[in-house]
Amino acid sequence: MAPAMPKSATEVMQEILFATVVDAMGALRDSAGGLPNRMIGALGAIHANTAHADLPKELQDAIAANVRAAFTRLLKEGYVVTQNQGQPQRPAPSNGPPHGRPSAPPRRPNPGRPDRPRSGGPGRGGKPRPPKG
Repeated sequence: MAPAMPKSATEVMQEILFATVVDAMGALRDSAGGLPNRMIGALGAIHANTAHADLPKELQDAIAANVRAAFTRLLKEGYVVTQNQGQPQRPAPSNGPPHGRPSAPPRRPNPGRPDRPRSGGPGRGGKPRPPKG
């Protein structure tokens, strides 16, 4: 029997996140006491600015347990997990273009096409507006 191929970091993270979402849904169901309307209300109360402390206690506990389990799983899969000591891990940004992409050439002034909007606004063909009065 051939040995199992190691999983990619993407596969491991997808499995971790899937398990976390399923556990979170179960925790929300438990916090609602199994009542569908309360569960819908708890889901509706969660939005992008919801703080961890605002979540139901059962959901907070499920998140904490899943974070611990995720780090343990990553270590078991052979990935290195280190503690950041507050120092940046990324190299200092250079003055060059990001990600090795070539930068755009500098723009030269074009006397036939000024770099300012036309006085007439969009759709007016650049004709000046008639004076009021």
